[in-house]
Formats: sequence, C-alpha cells, structure tokens
Amino acid sequence: MTSDDDLAQMSLSDLRDERVRLQADDDRVSYARRAVQSRLDIVRAEQDRRAHGGDADGDVTGGLRRVLSQQLTGGPARPPRDDGADIASSAEVRRLDELCAAGGFSHLAELDDESVAALEADLAQLEREVSSDRRERFARIDALSGELVRRYRDGAADIDGVSADDLRS
Repeated sequence: MTSDDDLAQMSLSDLRDERVRLQADDDRVSYARRAVQSRLDIVRAEQDRRAHGGDADGDVTGGLRRVLSQQLTGGPARPPRDDGADIASSAEVRRLDELCAAGGFSHLAELDDESVAALEADLAQLEREVSSDRRERFARIDALSGELVRRYRDGAADIDGVSADDLRS
C-alpha cells in the first residue's frame, strides 16, 4: 500500500482516478469472490451430504439456483458499477474455472471423498486469497478517500470542485 506521504504527493485528479480504478477493480474481485464462494458452498454441501449418509446417487445441485442467486448476484447488494466491464472473464474467475476443471467439479458426485476434500481445500485457499486481495483494495480505497477528505477539510482542494464520487467511499 502507498504511504500517506505518497498520497499527499498525488494530484487531486490522480487521487480521484486511482480511486475510480480501484472501485472498478473491486467489482471484478467481488464477483470472483462470490463465484469462488458459490462453488465452495456446493462442494461443502456435497461433503455434508456424504457425511450424513445422503443418497449415493444424490445430487447437491438441486440447491444450485439458490446458491448462485445469493453468491453471484450478491443478493440485495449493489450491482456492479460498470455494466460494460467483463468481470466474469477476469483472471480470478479463469483461475477458479481451471481449479474446478482440474479438481473434477463438474462431476462432483462421482469423486471419491479424498478428491472432494482436496477440491474443498483448493477452493478455500483461493477464497482466502481473493478475500485478502479485496481487503487490501478496500484499505487503499479508504486511504485515497481519506486523503481527498483531508484536502477538502484543510482547504488544499477547492470545495467547489468536489465531485459526487469524492463524497462516496
């Protein structure tokens, strides 16, 4: 993360542009995180089905619509800021797809318990990594917002030039 001194050296325009860029990136990372979490939920549901003696021919995808509608759309959360962004084909989502393909996600019910456990562990690790990236992004956005507020409060920036985005954090 950039230090407060580095932020103080940035132009007002650069501060705003960087924050907008990071907010758009957050849409991508947030979508990827929800995609990872939805697949992780499905794998864990399969583990739970097996642990509780569910039907051997059973399939956990019956609840797939519920899982995907909650995770991928973010439920009642805000929609992506940039409808034109191709967030579903981000590097994180491609990595998720590769991990699931290698782990046999598409034929989950046919995997042995060890393979399901390995897939769960891989997905959980990816979820931790994506969540960490998102937390770092939020910290950076907060720092940029704080610097913008400081400039307006201290008179270093003209309040007449404040944009609606400057008020949003």
